Amino acid sequence: MSWAARRRFFILLVLGAIIVAIIALLSIATFYKTPSCTDGIQNQSEEGVDCGGPCPYLCTAMVEPPTILFTKALTNSAGRTDVIASVENKNASAAAKDVPYRITLYGANQALIQEAAGTIDLPPAATEPVFVPGVASGKQVVFGAFLSIDASAPQWFRVAGDPRIIPSVSSATEDGTASAPRVEAVLVNSSTSALSNVQAIVMVRGVQGDIIAASRTIVPSIPAQGRATAIFTWNNPFPSAPASIEVVPIIPLP
Repeated sequence: MSWAARRRFFILLVLGAIIVAIIALLSIATFYKTPSCTDGIQNQSEEGVDCGGPCPYLCTAMVEPPTILFTKALTNSAGRTDVIASVENKNASAAAKDVPYRITLYGANQALIQEAAGTIDLPPAATEPVFVPGVASGKQVVFGAFLSIDASAPQWFRVAGDPRIIPSVSSATEDGTASAPRVEAVLVNSSTSALSNVQAIVMVRGVQGDIIAASRTIVPSIPAQGRATAIFTWNNPFPSAPASIEVVPIIPLP
């Protein structure tokens, strides 16, 4: 091979290397994606797919699933059923927002009557009530209700403690009439911040400890270091004499 031929070969070799390098760079820029917590791949020291490690959400295997303590169907009026339930989050350093749940009403022989859905916040180491009023049940007799949460549904995140400002309940009394019961509860806000649109759920228990009535209301505002009254009413008498009243303020996670 002559000197001129070798020179041409060397130039072509250099040009080929440059072209290959440019193509490689363009391919990397086009197809390479920086590892993230939403790419559907376990990378960047994650403990699962898009969870754990540097990701904001915890892996399902790292936390205990929510526990459904009870679900109770309450006759409201003709063709309507109220449902009260209680969900416990046993994780002291993990919380989840807007967790979807499903409520199923059953009739005789476990026949499906109706379903309802909603969401609930699960604060750390807390038990939260769920109240769903007026589920349509038609003329069928409701024998039971069941609330379920898919174990994979909560997007758990780390928390050092409960970040909410929760008013306390200083008193809860039942008055009204036998045909139209009424419960008043005083909510106390001991913080230096006013609270607005505070939801509260009441559970009325009979002498056997079973829930005989439940309701929900919204308190428009509770002033800083002040108090306000939550009022619950029913249009039908309680099925038995009330023995105890529990009022739970519901404060969403920030």
